[in-house]
Amino acid sequence: MPTTTHTIQGYKKQNRKIVALTAYDYSTAKVLDNAGVDIVLVGDSLAQVALGHENTLSLTMDEMLHHAKAVVRGVRSALVVVDLPFLSYQVSKKKAVYNAGKCLQIGAHAVKLEGASRDILKTIEKMVSVGIPVLGHIGFTPQSVNVLGGNKVQGKSAEAAKDLLKQAKDLQEAGCFAIVIELVPSEVAAMITENINIPTIGIGAGPDTDGQILVTDDLLGKFVDFKPSFVRHYAETGKDANNAVKNFIYDVQNKRYPQINESFFMAEPEAQKIKS
Repeated sequence: MPTTTHTIQGYKKQNRKIVALTAYDYSTAKVLDNAGVDIVLVGDSLAQVALGHENTLSLTMDEMLHHAKAVVRGVRSALVVVDLPFLSYQVSKKKAVYNAGKCLQIGAHAVKLEGASRDILKTIEKMVSVGIPVLGHIGFTPQSVNVLGGNKVQGKSAEAAKDLLKQAKDLQEAGCFAIVIELVPSEVAAMITENINIPTIGIGAGPDTDGQILVTDDLLGKFVDFKPSFVRHYAETGKDANNAVKNFIYDVQNKRYPQINESFFMAEPEAQKIKS
C-alpha cells in the first residue's frame, strides 16, 4: 500500500521508526522505493550535491520541479515530499501556495518548508487549508545559513531549546503532519519528540526522534566534498566509481574494451560485400 501522511503519523503511535532519504533522479528514487524507504525527499540539497552550488540558496523552483518529476516517476510506495526552495514561499502566501500546488500537480504528496516564524505559520495554515500536506523543519535551517552564521548546531542553551519546542508546537498547531529537526543536541530533540503529537524526523539530532533522514549521496559515500560528523557511510560509492572509471580508461587505452562479446557484427555475406 502507498505510504501516506496518515501512515507516517501512525508510525509514531506504533513506536515504529520512520526512514527517509533524499533523491533527485529516477534511478535513485526507484532504488530507495524498492528498498522500502518510507519518505523520499526531493531535498534542496540537490543544489550542492547534484548542481555543485556552495549552498541551497541558488536553487530555483523550476529546477526543483524538474528533478521532482523524475523522482515521482521512480516511486510507487514511498511518500514523496518536495523541498520548497529559497524565495519560493517567503515572498507571499499566494506565491507559496501556488508553488506548493505545482509540486502536488506533478505527483508529489507533500512539501517541506523551513522555519516557524509568524508568516511561515500563516503560510502553512493556508497550504493545509487547501489540501497541501506540509512537513515542517526546525533547528538548523539551511536556507537561513547566512543569518545563522554557518552550519551550526542550534538549541544548545536551555532558552534556545525551549524556543525550539515552542516552534515545534506552533508547527503542529499550524497543521504540519511531521517535523524535521536538524543539527540540535540529542536531549533537545528527545524533549521535542516527547512533547508533540506529530512525528519528528532527525538529521544530526540524535537517536530519540521518531525517524531519521540523510542525504543519500552522503549515506552512499558518493558526495566527497565534505562529510558531516553525523553521517555514516554505508557504502563507498565515490571510491568505487573512481576505481571503475580508472579501470575503464586502462582497458580502452590498452585495447581490452570492447571485446568480441561486447561488439556487434554483420552477417558474413554482407561483411564480404564491404570488403570487396
